[in-house]
Amino acid sequence: MRESETIVEGGILNISSIIVHPGPGLAGVVRTRLLAMAGVEVHAVGEDGRMIITVETEGEGAMIDAFEAVNKTEGVLSASMVYHQTEANPDAEISVGT
Repeated sequence: MRESETIVEGGILNISSIIVHPGPGLAGVVRTRLLAMAGVEVHAVGEDGRMIITVETEGEGAMIDAFEAVNKTEGVLSASMVYHQTEANPDAEISVGT
């Protein structure tokens, strides 16, 4: 018998890093639009306007939808997912002692 164990009672957390290339002169407005999206954080904006963002979602379908929303954001020329990780959602984990 184990003294404690972790039980996951929820979805899977998806974390993706995306490079976003906005149109000329549109970095500021694109940044504002991206920050308005749930789960999006802007980590860096280069001199040429390209951005490194992360997106966190629960479930594979939600990540696909979020990536499509970033790519279709007005002012975005292109978005490239460069990293994707899935893990148990820490908010859904509980420790159980026996």
